[in-house]
Amino acid sequence: MTTTVVVPNDVLRTVRLGLRLSQDEFATALRRAGAELGEPNEASKRLVQRWESGISRTPRGVYARALERVTGRPAEALGFSLPVPMARVRADGTGGHDMDAGEGVAAATVGPQKAAQPGEETFTGVWLSRYEFYSSSRDATYDGKHYVVIVQHGNRLTAQSPPGASSNPDSPLTLDLTVDRNVITGTWVEQTATDGYYNGARYHGAIQMLVEPTGRRMTGKWVGFGKDFDVNTGPWELRLVDRSTSKAALQRYSTPPE
Repeated sequence: MTTTVVVPNDVLRTVRLGLRLSQDEFATALRRAGAELGEPNEASKRLVQRWESGISRTPRGVYARALERVTGRPAEALGFSLPVPMARVRADGTGGHDMDAGEGVAAATVGPQKAAQPGEETFTGVWLSRYEFYSSSRDATYDGKHYVVIVQHGNRLTAQSPPGASSNPDSPLTLDLTVDRNVITGTWVEQTATDGYYNGARYHGAIQMLVEPTGRRMTGKWVGFGKDFDVNTGPWELRLVDRSTSKAALQRYSTPPE
């Protein structure tokens, strides 16, 4: 007998928290998005709960498109498993064969993760993210600062900056990290403002940090490609500012860091 392991969708939960929406408000936003797209849906708080708990892993197309409109991210970047079409072969009537798209099957998902045990370090909370980068076009070094909401499940950390929580307006940051004792490794993505200096460019790369013994600060370095496809690197720091991820706490940190 096989046992299905349910893995919570912490990516979706982190994005929702970053938008400062309750589950009920998120469902309302999805219904509104569906109406705007001409594809009415019946999103409810219960459906959002099923998604975030991992009970439901594959949203139907009407919901996937509403999710993308509300979050600005494709469904596959929200922790979901999207259907992969199964091809069918049929005779084409001329001695050959054509491929038809058949019914979808769920894509492979990440394996089960161990839930954090009592007494283990938890990194869930609001953190101040700060990194340095050199701008070759301006021949100067700059700071990038964000408040980010981190949610932990087992050894995985997902982070999202709330709206307005960036030193550069409209420049959201996301992190997907893995914890191995005191070593944090993962990837980062930042979407720059369309009316900013980088004209809406999307940057991404890798990051590795060490956690201090207090568990309240991580320091390390990032690596990524520049505008001219050169490899850049620089220091990155995350510092805990609040253990709470309540709506009130997120409201306090939805402002540019000083």
